Amino acid sequence: MQTGQEHTDRNGTGIASEYLTFTLGSEEYGIDILKVQEIRGYDTVTHIANAPEFIKGVINLRGVIVPIVDMRIKFKVGVPTYNEFTVVIIMNVLGKVIGMVVDGVSDVVALSGDQIKQAPGMGATLDTDYITGLGTLNDQMLILVDIEKLMSSEEMQVMEQVN
Repeated sequence: MQTGQEHTDRNGTGIASEYLTFTLGSEEYGIDILKVQEIRGYDTVTHIANAPEFIKGVINLRGVIVPIVDMRIKFKVGVPTYNEFTVVIIMNVLGKVIGMVVDGVSDVVALSGDQIKQAPGMGATLDTDYITGLGTLNDQMLILVDIEKLMSSEEMQVMEQVN
């Protein structure tokens, strides 16, 4: 399943989709480039009482209140640190602007259909509905994420209350 921006690949052999790649811990992920509004450094956030731990708070981005979600906490990837190298991807998700804290942003890559494999099912023990596939680029594997499915309806309701 492809969700990124589509265009003819360099070889002219098919449709390719573009993904912004980022790191969480030692893993590489990709999200649809069309969902990305901007990439910025981590600013001090205003904390929200009783919010889940992974919702760090909100920032004022040119007059828009933006909830900041730390994916390192959501995915339980080590102990997050916040410094001048911390990156926030500002995205449009289901009509809302959301900031996603990641360890680093790598590149924008185009993947053709034959470079994207279906994610293996993990059964009822692990919810992987948000993984649209596994992309391969050279010897690198990317976990392709549907950000709208990742943010469950319950989590989106919490963020809507933050807005």
